[in-house]
Amino acid sequence: MTNPFKKYRIDRLFFHSFAIVLIAVIVITAWTSYSNSSKALVQTTSHYQQQLLDELNNEITTRLVMIEQISLSSSRDGELINFLLNRQDEFERYRSRAGVESALANLTYAIPLIQGIDLYMDNPIQSERQSYIQFRNLADLNKQVGAGCLAKSDFCWSKEYNFPSAQGEVPVLSFSRKIIDENDYLGVLVVHIKANEIRKLLTGNSDGSNRIMADSEGQQIMKIGDTLDPNNWSRWIDLKSNKSGYVHIPATGGSRDTLLVYSRMDNSIWTLIEFTSWKQITASSLKLAEWIGLIGIAAVLLVLLLTHFLSKQFTKPIKNLVTAMRMYSVGGDNVELPVDYENEFGYLFSGYRKQNERIEELYLSLERRYEQQRKAEIEALQANINPHFLYNMLDQLNWMAIEAGQNELSRILELMGRMFRIGLSNGNSFIKIADELHHIECYLEIQQLRWGDGLDYRIMAVPELQELYIPKLTLQPFVENSIVHGFNKQRSGYVSIEMERTGDALHIVIEDNGAGLKQTDHSPHKRHTGGYGIRNVRERVAGYFGESYGITLSEREEGGTRVEMLLPLLIEPPSKND
Repeated sequence: MTNPFKKYRIDRLFFHSFAIVLIAVIVITAWTSYSNSSKALVQTTSHYQQQLLDELNNEITTRLVMIEQISLSSSRDGELINFLLNRQDEFERYRSRAGVESALANLTYAIPLIQGIDLYMDNPIQSERQSYIQFRNLADLNKQVGAGCLAKSDFCWSKEYNFPSAQGEVPVLSFSRKIIDENDYLGVLVVHIKANEIRKLLTGNSDGSNRIMADSEGQQIMKIGDTLDPNNWSRWIDLKSNKSGYVHIPATGGSRDTLLVYSRMDNSIWTLIEFTSWKQITASSLKLAEWIGLIGIAAVLLVLLLTHFLSKQFTKPIKNLVTAMRMYSVGGDNVELPVDYENEFGYLFSGYRKQNERIEELYLSLERRYEQQRKAEIEALQANINPHFLYNMLDQLNWMAIEAGQNELSRILELMGRMFRIGLSNGNSFIKIADELHHIECYLEIQQLRWGDGLDYRIMAVPELQELYIPKLTLQPFVENSIVHGFNKQRSGYVSIEMERTGDALHIVIEDNGAGLKQTDHSPHKRHTGGYGIRNVRERVAGYFGESYGITLSEREEGGTRVEMLLPLLIEPPSKND
């Protein structure tokens, strides 16, 4: 594995290393804080909710057990038993009915919790419709909500339902008890209690809570608020156990994460269940984690700024030295290194200056000694220069760059070699569009090595068009003009080349997002290559193809320059005699 300190820039390594470590620490701290505080909040919430449910359970049980005891004592009343045995004459039976109705009515008056009482029997004597005490036919018992459980038990509770009364539909809970005398099944006593009273007890002082009251069989008797479906919570609770507890129900399907707290008591058949959104419980933990994250981000930014400043201070002298070494030329106007460093950088600068002085002295002595010989060699080289020599020279320089570890320089030399080959083209004036585009790609890649990520380009030409011919170096001056002049005051740029067939002509569009045609350049080193190159292309196109074809330059509305070329479709290069 390559050592990153040997491959990447030092300032970036410092910056990225500190950034990664700090971000990892902040993330771990925020997550640990959120996780631990969430667990503590869940335990605290479940503890207090369970205590509250136990108190509510005890109070509800007291009220409902009272109803059960009243029902039991009423079902054993002698006068009620004699009335149900139906062994009296009509007069006695009516008189007995009045006594039973009065006794049951007194219960409804004495206990406000009771909404009404129904007595199911054989051959009942009809009561007034507005009476709280109703005598009903035992054959209609199957119409009574919740009475179906009497097939397995002598008494049971119904779930909440709407009961028709003189005041209209009233929500009630009903307690049904069989009346048996010496194994004779005489009837059923049903006591209806006001569900709203039990609902108040179930709600307590916690408005907005989500609770369920269930019996020992898991039947939902009453609920308040937004609760889960019984199928989603019954498998999490063992209703046969008398222990209270809590459980985390994870989100499944359309349900959300929920904390389920339940209360079971030894002296009660009831289970009180409360549902609390997990998100609601952990909201404060999440807020704490967010604050830690924000503080962490601020700390990261502060440290990264400090790291950036320190890394700049550390790498600045190194960059100065590298720049001086890169731009050094014997006898030229070289970069002056700082002289105020007194540490290790000062030693490096001093050694470099001494080395340059020795090189200058050596160069001057060699220059005086071999001046004539060098001139002769240069003249000989210039007289014998040819494309083959250029290719070999670039190839040698390329290998030297590779051996020196200058990969970027090696790539530039390789691309320059390709450009020379295409530019010379064995003396041909027309080349394939594919070669012209390859020449442009080599040039753009060289520019990208200088610009880095700041330069982007796009070339669109279908393979059929790339087999056509075009005057060589037709596109390069416009692309060079975009980069040299259009992007000279920008840190980034974009060049687009698109080719398409329009009738019997080749339509080429070159666009950039540079400064446009009207840019003003006050730089003392302004280059004129683009102007001469464009004029040269225009003159060549006019000379080869006449006025029917040509080049148009215009400003783009969004900024930059648009070049449009119209050239003939050349399946083969024109002969030299044309």
